[in-house]
Amino acid sequence: MKTAILSVGTELLFGQIVNTNTVFLSQQMNMLGFDVMYHYTVGDNPDRVEETMKKALEECDMVITTGGLGPTQDDLTKEIACRVMNDELVMMDDVLDEIVKYFGTLGRKMTENNRKQAIMPSRAEVFHNDAGTAPGFALENEGKYIICMPGPPREMERMFEKSVVPFIERMSEGALYYRIIRFFGIGESSLETELMDMIDGQTDPTLATYAKEGECSLRIASKRKTREEAEAAVNDMLEKVKERLGKYIFSCDDEELAEVVCKKLIDKGLTLSCAESCTGGMFASSIVDIAGASECFDRGLVTYSNEAKVQELGVKEETLEKYGAVSEETALEMAEGLKSVSGSDVCVSVTGIAGPGGGTKEKPVGLVYIGLICGDKKSCRKVQMRNVNRQWNRHYALLSMLDMINKNI
Repeated sequence: MKTAILSVGTELLFGQIVNTNTVFLSQQMNMLGFDVMYHYTVGDNPDRVEETMKKALEECDMVITTGGLGPTQDDLTKEIACRVMNDELVMMDDVLDEIVKYFGTLGRKMTENNRKQAIMPSRAEVFHNDAGTAPGFALENEGKYIICMPGPPREMERMFEKSVVPFIERMSEGALYYRIIRFFGIGESSLETELMDMIDGQTDPTLATYAKEGECSLRIASKRKTREEAEAAVNDMLEKVKERLGKYIFSCDDEELAEVVCKKLIDKGLTLSCAESCTGGMFASSIVDIAGASECFDRGLVTYSNEAKVQELGVKEETLEKYGAVSEETALEMAEGLKSVSGSDVCVSVTGIAGPGGGTKEKPVGLVYIGLICGDKKSCRKVQMRNVNRQWNRHYALLSMLDMINKNI
């Protein structure tokens, strides 16, 4: 089914707000097997919104809108959708009750203009908003669909997952099943090349590669008469992918690398500590972002200066003078010192040149050394990154640390 995404809001055109809704919806709709053909962004101008909505419906079977469902005078998406879909607006008392109840949970009285949000298209399937006051809805006319959701990402994403996905799945013929495979250490172009024969000859299941900062993903999707048939087809294809590229796969269920590492550590009853220089706490933050990290994570030290490396980790001054802060020797001494201080089962350290300055011919920007102690095993990985920018270098160093742990525990 051909789909267009229409974002409404002058603030988007002015660049005051980053339009993350379009990215989210494009990813989710593609995963559900829909073809996203167009992205539209229109300001709060009723004529232009209506013109764009009509144009999108001429080209596509479904239009998903975000924004313009608020209580103010310039929130007119509902009114426009009604005109385009030949419907009329009516007050829905049950929707009004939900809005009043929501204000009650906040300890506030509903203002009169919020009543507008309970006025909905008469034929609409209404979507409850449990994170705000603006309900969404789906409206059908002559085989075409408009789905309208609020603009705030937190509200939109929850509504999409709780209400829109079930609605869309009811519309779809057959059962769709997909899995997202995550890779580290191979680029998207190389991934596609390795799987080109499968991709070129694909019918069902389908394969699609996606690039992300420092890693890439593969979506394997199948649509069959039953979920069981679709699931079997996807898993059979997954085994073929594993045979070729298993060494790069860190998750077959769209998990973050930090989440995979945390789960492994917890399952094995291992504790983790880190000593960071160039990443400046990014590694510790990525671990603490994972729910349940307290079961495995002991401590994180940021030893950015040479003095801190000596004082906190016991790195020898002679090592720093002879080999420099960015060296295998220093990375290993950082890990060893961390082991002495923390007693953790897994101790990881990182030191490198994030840039943009500080590099030399012998030690260019993007050079990183990662020290690791797992039980009685001690190792060091040298990583030379392509110098994109400081933030990217630090992010890739973080992923390399996680990958090294993942492959050694």
